[in-house]
Amino acid sequence: MKKIIIASGPVIVEKGKVLLNKHGDTSFWKFCGGSAEDLTQDLQEIAKKEAKSEMGMDIEIINQEPFLMHTRKKTENGEKDVILVHYNAKRTNKEITPRQDIREWKWVALKDLNKEDLGPNIEPTLIHFWYLEQIN
Repeated sequence: MKKIIIASGPVIVEKGKVLLNKHGDTSFWKFCGGSAEDLTQDLQEIAKKEAKSEMGMDIEIINQEPFLMHTRKKTENGEKDVILVHYNAKRTNKEITPRQDIREWKWVALKDLNKEDLGPNIEPTLIHFWYLEQIN
């Protein structure tokens, strides 16, 4: 059983709004992205692949240095370490076509983010990339 998950995804902010979605086994808003199952790809390629797969977007990585964060996830097989790798990115196509398992998605104004509804990585990632000083 795998005890470590490495996930990679883009952070996309346009006109003061961040792109977030809800999918998988959690109820909070998160960035698009997913697990690094194929370790023959680098983390930037995984972020690009996940953006295309989840939201139908092509992206360009803006900042080659990612934001890294560790968290833990409870599963039916016990706790797992999760390493989250986020790249500051921009869309290169304007259409968003989420796949069927995306329950919701939206652009959220940075000034309107609500900590209680966000994944634990959202605020620190946005602070790291200078989009936020802090959420009130």
